[in-house]
Formats: sequence, C-alpha cells, structure tokens
Amino acid sequence: MREFFNLIYNEGEKIYRKKRVFVVMLILLVLIPIFVYAQYREVQTTVKRLGTADWRVALQQQIVDSQNRLNSSRLPEDWKKWLKVRIEQQQYYLDNDINPNAPGAPTFVRAFIEQGISLFVPLLVMIIAIDIVSGERSDGTIKMLLTRPVRRWKVLLSKYVTMLLFVSLIVLMVGIIAYLLSGVVFGYSGWNLPVLTGFVVSGDNLDTSLVHLIPQWHYILMAYGLAWFVAVVVGTISFMVSVLIRNTPAGMGVMLAALIAGGILSGFATSWEGAKYIFSVNLQLTDYLAGQLPSLKGMSMGFSLMNLSIWAAGSLLVAFLVFTKQDMSS
Repeated sequence: MREFFNLIYNEGEKIYRKKRVFVVMLILLVLIPIFVYAQYREVQTTVKRLGTADWRVALQQQIVDSQNRLNSSRLPEDWKKWLKVRIEQQQYYLDNDINPNAPGAPTFVRAFIEQGISLFVPLLVMIIAIDIVSGERSDGTIKMLLTRPVRRWKVLLSKYVTMLLFVSLIVLMVGIIAYLLSGVVFGYSGWNLPVLTGFVVSGDNLDTSLVHLIPQWHYILMAYGLAWFVAVVVGTISFMVSVLIRNTPAGMGVMLAALIAGGILSGFATSWEGAKYIFSVNLQLTDYLAGQLPSLKGMSMGFSLMNLSIWAAGSLLVAFLVFTKQDMSS
C-alpha cells in the first residue's frame, strides 16, 4: 500500500512540475472576470431598457418576448416546444413570487456551472488528463517507469487516481474562484435564497407537481456534484485517449472534436434519436435540475447518468487492457 501511495505522490509531482494546475488557475483568473463583467453589463442593459430594477417586470417582459417569438412561422417546431416549456416555467416563478436570478455571488456561481458543465469544465479537465500517459510516451520516461518492479496495472491505476484527485481540485477551484471574483461585483450573500427544482418535462408539457423549494446552497451542491461527475467521465475518456494515442496534441484534438460534436448534435440532430447515446450529448446534466427541455427525445437524468457511467467504465476497461498488453515503450 505504501508503494502505491508513493506512485500517486510521484504522479502528482509530475503534474505539478508541468505547471498544468497553474495554467488552469490562470485561465479561470482571466476568463471569470470577463464573464462577471458580461453578466453585470447584461443586468445594467436590462434595467436601462425596462426603466426599472424590478425583477418581476424583467421576467414578465421575457415571457412576452417568448410568446411573440412563438407566433413566428419561421421558428422550427423544436424551438417552439422549448419556448412553451420555458414560458410555463417562467410563469411559475412569477406566480410564486420567486426571483430566479436574484443578485449575488451564489447566483453567479450557480449560473456559471450550469453554462460551463458541458464544455468549459471538460476543457479544463482535458488539460490535466490528456497527456498523463501519452506525454510520458512522447518524452520516453515511460520506459524508465515500466522497468520498476511494479505491475503495470498498478502504475496505470496510480495515474488514474492522481487524475481523479486533480479533477476534483479543478471543480473545486472553479467554484471558489467564481464565488470570490463575482462577489466583488454582486456581493457575497444569497446562499439561502429559495430556488425551485423538481420540474419534469413530460412530452411537450411542463409537470410542476413535484416542484419544491430548496436553499440555493443546496442547489449549488447538487449542480457541482453533477459537474464533478461529468468531469470524472470526461477525464476518464481523456485518460483512455492518452493511452491509445501517443501524440498529446492529436489526443487533445480528438477530445475537443468529440466535445464540440456533442453541442452540434444537440442542436442540429434532434430527429436522430441515436445521437443520445454519444457521451458528449449527455453532459448538460444541470438542465434536468432546472427543468429544461431535453435536447433529444428519450433523454432523462437517469438515462444520461447511466449512459455516461457506461462510457466511463468502458473507457477505463479499454485503457487498462491496452496498457497492460501492448508495448507502451515503443
């Protein structure tokens, strides 16, 4: 056991020496202020356009705008279905006197992870996971590692456990940095604000029978838990790609294409139900918490969780089979 912990320590030291965690932190420190400013400008523009800071007026205007869009004959049927569900949900917030976008750092943290769970967070994870094996093959250091009297599966397992630790660190960093920086503009209060969850989309209708109030901190914990699960799945698939593809840039290109393809398919392949089995189409798990209309028919929280779990398990199995059987030093 001590030997295994030493392997994990050594792998962590390698990642630290490559400065990849600092790269992730730098990205967050540069981009999050931009997102905060964009959010601030959006709030100010809305107040200026409506002539009031009353959130009820803003929400009512959103409902009116959506209803006007529904009358457009050029709007695709899929968008009309999404708008109908969205209007029902906004009306529910309005009828129950609950501000879904109350100002404050916790609200920004919640909105940020909802928007970033399918692409931004996975891209940060890729920075750590994509070269954890391929990088050592390119450098030739894998030969020295495999000459040690340690079974190959233990070597790979230590790399995977180390990746999981750093993936968890990345998700934690996203939340902390987003909260600290957005609080400068929006204030740090709002953890106990009520948030509605439990919306269920049944066909083209919104079922509100299970809707209930929870504190915002509870909602944020659930959202970041789902984000952590998505990060682990993407990290595991990236880990497999790192084993299969020796060249790190090529592996990053493969993962980047896969992630972008998920977003494209969600918007353009709504009639192809088979697309729902692709892992990158199922990454937007927070949509189920917020009661958003699934991008493809047949998708649900349970389906997406099972789909992603199967992808992660299969990727891990392939990675171990290839690493233990093939010549990794070539």
